[in-house]
Amino acid sequence: MKNLTKYYLNKDILFKEIKEVSVKDLGSRKKIEIYVATSVFKDYYAIFLINAKSRFIRKNAEDLIILCEKLAQLQEHNFKKKELLISSPLCSKAKKFLKENKWSVRVDFM
Repeated sequence: MKNLTKYYLNKDILFKEIKEVSVKDLGSRKKIEIYVATSVFKDYYAIFLINAKSRFIRKNAEDLIILCEKLAQLQEHNFKKKELLISSPLCSKAKKFLKENKWSVRVDFM
């Protein structure tokens, strides 16, 4: 969480509250970290952090959107900003698919 805070501080985004959500609460077994955050400007963020060695493909992007929908139901809130922080290679089709669904994709994490 410390790396996450530093990363966003370098992007000039300051959070008032950051809370980690367990993947098991969403009924998944994926190796992903999920954070729910509120910025100082009252923007609600759903942050998904993936640290994998294999390429992130379109099927993974579809699974990520389903996870975000489950998170919205669990938190009873639709998030204004949905972000994917990823350190592995990203397929161009997956990136395009996420952009079409109003996601922000940042490949430069870590």
